[in-house]
Amino acid sequence: MTLMTGWDLFEDLRAAQEEMMMARALAWRAGQQRDSAAAAAAWAPAVDISERKDAYLVAADLPGVKTGDVEITFEDGLLTIQGERHPAHDAAGEKVHRAERRYGAFRRSITLPSHVDADKIEAAAQDGVLQILVPKAQEVQAKRITVHEGHVRGSYQMRGAGAPSPCRPAACHGGQVVRAAGVDHPVG
Repeated sequence: MTLMTGWDLFEDLRAAQEEMMMARALAWRAGQQRDSAAAAAAWAPAVDISERKDAYLVAADLPGVKTGDVEITFEDGLLTIQGERHPAHDAAGEKVHRAERRYGAFRRSITLPSHVDADKIEAAAQDGVLQILVPKAQEVQAKRITVHEGHVRGSYQMRGAGAPSPCRPAACHGGQVVRAAGVDHPVG
């Protein structure tokens, strides 16, 4: 039995991101002060990427980010989501005991195949989730071909010594004569 597995376009990107996240988590120890500029530049929203037969779907977690603070671009196969998340309130004068949420600028770039229809990309945000629909170009979508009984119009029918002759539907379906180039030829 042969097991077929598909190639995951995004596996390398996920692995690299997870490695970076683990390295960053190990480098920061509880109770240490973080450089706010480095922390702000270091965060990126978590994304899910899936594929349908007609489009790629990208969902990014952006709770607390207003739609006006998000910019999405697509250029040379690279989909980029960037923006900024602002703190919900000013914490000046407060002693912060734990700060796990990230604020500041973010940028996330995702490489997509070149066969997408960039003019039809759509995005919407609801309940803190940004959803991006990236349609595939028409020519790469799978097309189902119906199989009919008989010969294909314009195909060749093998006769005698293997010489091909154009098949005409009337002659190919039980007729005694094959018409090719306007001339009738007896079959057999």
